[in-house]
Amino acid sequence: MDEPTEQQIHSLDARSLRGLAHPLRMRLLNALRRDGPATASRLAAKLGESSGATSYHLRQLAAHGFVEDAPGRGTARERWWKAVHQGVRFDESLLKDRDPEVRGAADLFLHEAAGQHTRELATWLGTRDEWPEEWLRSSDLSDWTLSLTPGLARELVGKMHRLLESYQELAPAADTPGVEQVRIHTHVMPVSTDGTDGTD
Repeated sequence: MDEPTEQQIHSLDARSLRGLAHPLRMRLLNALRRDGPATASRLAAKLGESSGATSYHLRQLAAHGFVEDAPGRGTARERWWKAVHQGVRFDESLLKDRDPEVRGAADLFLHEAAGQHTRELATWLGTRDEWPEEWLRSSDLSDWTLSLTPGLARELVGKMHRLLESYQELAPAADTPGVEQVRIHTHVMPVSTDGTDGTD
């Protein structure tokens, strides 16, 4: 599998962020990236939404450059959509934008991304008995606590990302026996050490 190029990663700006920062739009885009082209009705059935809602939000995603028509798949009665990019890059400066609408969209985007991680993990835990034993032995659910400076934390994140990118070069063809998509979540964040848990 080829490593994503800069053209395959979309850097969010204020305008495109406002177009993407909606729970259903983010779920639609994730589904198209992971499962390939689909129609609004197929996506509606997959996500438990109405086809009217999925059609509307797919058109909004298209207007902001996130999805487009899938060549050779559409008909006069059915429109097939595909994701334009393989991923997005979030700029932390969006959280401090002078426009409160942009700041709100940035906050919603991050919370929805975190929610997506939680849903994926819950799905794995709820269906893990359906997977072969070798996949159970190859999965991981762990956490670490380290004492780091901001500089060391950035260094750690960079090294983790480079390691993951190196495995894109090793990925076998999709039709290789035993190959499955593997989701990897990484979270690096400071935590309070004053005895509070941040939930008050």
